[in-house]
Amino acid sequence: MPVSLSNPSFYACWREQNSTAVFLREGQSAPQEKLLQAIWHHQRLLRSQLKTEDGREIRVLHPGFWNREAGPDFRGAVLRIGDQTTTGDIEIDLHSSGWRGHGHDTNPNFRNIILHVVWEPGVPQSDLPVLRMKDVLDSPLSELALWLGSDASKSWPSELSGNCCAPLRDLPEEKLRDLLHQAATVRLQRKAHELQSRARQVGWEQSLWEGLFRALGYKHNVWPMQRLAELLPQILKGEPTVLDLQARLLGVGGLLPDDISRKSTSTDKYLRQIWDIWWRERESFGEVILPRSIWRFHSLRPANHPQRRLALAAHCLMDKENFFSRLEKWFVSDVSEKLMFAELREIFPTVSDDFWEHHWTLRSAPLAKPQPLIGDKRITDLAINVILPWFWIRAVAGKNLKLQQIAERRYFAWPAAEDNSVLKLARQRLLGGSKSKVAHTSALQQGLMQVVRDFCEHSNAVCENCQFPALVRQIK
Repeated sequence: MPVSLSNPSFYACWREQNSTAVFLREGQSAPQEKLLQAIWHHQRLLRSQLKTEDGREIRVLHPGFWNREAGPDFRGAVLRIGDQTTTGDIEIDLHSSGWRGHGHDTNPNFRNIILHVVWEPGVPQSDLPVLRMKDVLDSPLSELALWLGSDASKSWPSELSGNCCAPLRDLPEEKLRDLLHQAATVRLQRKAHELQSRARQVGWEQSLWEGLFRALGYKHNVWPMQRLAELLPQILKGEPTVLDLQARLLGVGGLLPDDISRKSTSTDKYLRQIWDIWWRERESFGEVILPRSIWRFHSLRPANHPQRRLALAAHCLMDKENFFSRLEKWFVSDVSEKLMFAELREIFPTVSDDFWEHHWTLRSAPLAKPQPLIGDKRITDLAINVILPWFWIRAVAGKNLKLQQIAERRYFAWPAAEDNSVLKLARQRLLGGSKSKVAHTSALQQGLMQVVRDFCEHSNAVCENCQFPALVRQIK
């Protein structure tokens, strides 16, 4: 139908219809959970009227931090329920039946839930306090659905900022960078000493491999990758080919599928080759094979899948001595800060892998175009968290000030790493919006995360007993 531009509200009508339609479909008896989560995040509720189903008053001292990954919808909330103040997680479902229907009752990630928020309660599914959201909205649901599509719903509520946000905002940018620089130095030293402690037990080279494996596990699979690295002396026995190493790493990791029946012609040949190798060697590794249950796959990006990471590790290990020596030459070379990343990138395998360049996992469909086994973001992660701390502590142990300074210079000049949930939350809580771009290098990002580790993680969402704001105010 033609629309007259003389009607000044036509676009607003379009927008309202579109926004509302996304979250309130025709025939739905309840909104989508995403809208309910946004309502809780911004506390678009009649906050003075909140009560549990059994009649206890609820005071939300802090709604918690929106969890965009697996687990409860909000973490670290602070509530006063009745006469008791408690800290824990919040889960939001449309109905009470979602507690068991979604498997929360048997999932250990949900053991710290302190309040189950539902649109409409039904038959109780647990002993948890339950809040019925439907009757305590501060606006009609249709208006809240429209609001969800606005900029206001995407902004960080100012009342959720940490107590340090104001003093950090008043701090001159130069001093703020110096503060984060010092925190980053602490983080560098902490990671370096962890590598050194392990090196005392297994040697410098093995400690480096274990650090690299842990970093390749990303945050989801650090410990299974650590264990595989510990088994490298056994995995590397003989004169294995790349295919042998991939079979051993995937087999010992418990990541080979039990069923090798044909499902895809693109994966069948490679999987059959891997299984033929593993079938002959499995018995010799029988006592060290990891259970598949220790790996986490939920909310994992395809490029971070452990199968793919282990395929990459096999290529690095295949040329183990050369990889190690090239890394040392890179570190002592007189390469400029502009070229240091490009030079490190060349050290990682660029050889062709007919299977893994075209598949994310053993069972995934072929990729439209080849993908490298490792990307620039992960190389930065390895450099800032493992390689440079490892070189730094070796220089310290060897009392080589020149090499120590090289490691520090590269560490503080390294470009920014991939953003993550900890950094996003820290920028919102600590820096607000005014100085959110101050952490523009990997080291300054590390400094911000160190502040979170040293202060935020020892307090709660309302910054109870946190000394950091007072310390910031003392900076001259």
